[in-house]
Amino acid sequence: MMSPEDYMLPCLNKKIFGLDCMGCGMQRSIALILNGDFIAAFYMYPAIYSLIALLGVIFVNYFRKFKHAYKIIIILAVVNVILILGNFIYKTFIN
Repeated sequence: MMSPEDYMLPCLNKKIFGLDCMGCGMQRSIALILNGDFIAAFYMYPAIYSLIALLGVIFVNYFRKFKHAYKIIIILAVVNVILILGNFIYKTFIN
């Protein structure tokens, strides 16, 4: 039986340069969420839940505008940038 991991795209940055990119782990993290392993998904890609929240707010705001949506989107975007860069720096230079 085929699993979601069988359909994942390879990271070209990792294959060519041998270094993780800023998105490395996102596909596996989504697969872990779909399998119900929420804690492992966070450890795989820490920004996954804030990205889901950001996309959710953008999606809801697209169909039904709500007060302070712009501020919420900006805050979530900044949080995502911090988490993604922090994870990248940790995986590349510290770990």
